[in-house]
Amino acid sequence: MKYIALPDNTERSLAFYLAMEEHVAHTVDADDCFFMWQTDPSVIIGRNQLMANEVNTSYCRNNGIRIYRRKSGGGCVYSDRGNIMMSYITRDEHVGMTFYRYVNMLVLVLSRMGIQAEATGRNDVLIGGRKVSGNAFYHIPGRSIVHGTMLYDTDMQHMINSITPDTEKLASKGVESVRQRITLLKEHTAMPIGEFMQHVRQTLCRDTVTLTADDIRCIEEREKEYLTEEFLFGNNPKHTIVRRRRFEGVGTVALSMTLKNNVIASASLTGDYFETGCGVDDILCSLKGMALTREAAERVVPQNIDSIIAGMTREMFISLLLEE
Repeated sequence: MKYIALPDNTERSLAFYLAMEEHVAHTVDADDCFFMWQTDPSVIIGRNQLMANEVNTSYCRNNGIRIYRRKSGGGCVYSDRGNIMMSYITRDEHVGMTFYRYVNMLVLVLSRMGIQAEATGRNDVLIGGRKVSGNAFYHIPGRSIVHGTMLYDTDMQHMINSITPDTEKLASKGVESVRQRITLLKEHTAMPIGEFMQHVRQTLCRDTVTLTADDIRCIEEREKEYLTEEFLFGNNPKHTIVRRRRFEGVGTVALSMTLKNNVIASASLTGDYFETGCGVDDILCSLKGMALTREAAERVVPQNIDSIIAGMTREMFISLLLEE
C-alpha cells in the first residue's frame, strides 16, 4: 500500500483532507492508498444527516469548533489534534470486503503494539468493549474511500458537548453515557502520538507518493465544494410526517414525507446509515404518488434495497414507511 504525503507541513482545514481523498482516488494509479491527518477542533456530519439534529451549533460557535459535512454516510464525529484521522482509498468496490479489510488493518496495527482490539458493529474498533475508532465509507466510480478516527487523546468535553447524541443509538449499545462507551488510545500505550503515527505508516505502507504543487492546487479547487453553504447544510426537508427508527445493523433512519389524501407527494431520507449503492434517490422518487398502504408499498419498494442501504431489508423499509 502507498502512503500519500504532502509536500510541506502547512496546516490545512478538514475540508482540504476530504478533497484530498477524492483527488487521490481520481489521480493516483495504485490499488491501495493511505494517509493520516489532524485538524483543529471540528465536527463532521455524515452525508445524510441534518445538522440541527446532530450538532450543538451554539456550543461549537462559542468554542471555536468548525462544522463540516462529508460525502460518506454514518454518524457525526468530533476531531481535534488529539485525534488521528485516517483515509484509505482502494480499487475494491465490494463494500463489505473493503470495510472488513480496513478495520482489520487497524486491529493489526494495535495488536503489534500489544493491544488487544476487535472490529465490531458496522464501523467500530473496540478496546475492552469501548470504542477507539469509528469509520465510514463512500464510492466514486472505480474507487472506494474509507475514512475514520483514532481517538488518541481527544478533548472529551468538547466531544460530548459539541455532538447531540442519538439516545436510541446509545440505548441500543447498552450504555447511558458517551464517555462510558469510548476509550482513548493513550490509556493503553505510553507511545507518543507522533511515534504511533509512524508505527501505523510503517505497519501498513511500503512506498510513498508525495503530492506536487499542482496536486495541491487541484485539491484546493475541490475543497471549495465542501465549504459552500449548500453542501454544508444539505437538504433541510420540511415535511408533515417523519417516521424514525433504529434498525440493528443499519443505523438510525428517518423517512420524512409530505402527504396529500394519504398519498405521498414528496419524501426524503436522513440518518447515519451507509449507502452501498446510488439508488436512494430512485427509491424516494418511486414513492411519489404512492398511497400509504401495504399493498402499494409491496408493489413499489424494490426487492434489492439491501444493495442500496447497507443491512436494510425490504421488510424493514416497508415497516418504517407504514410505521408498523
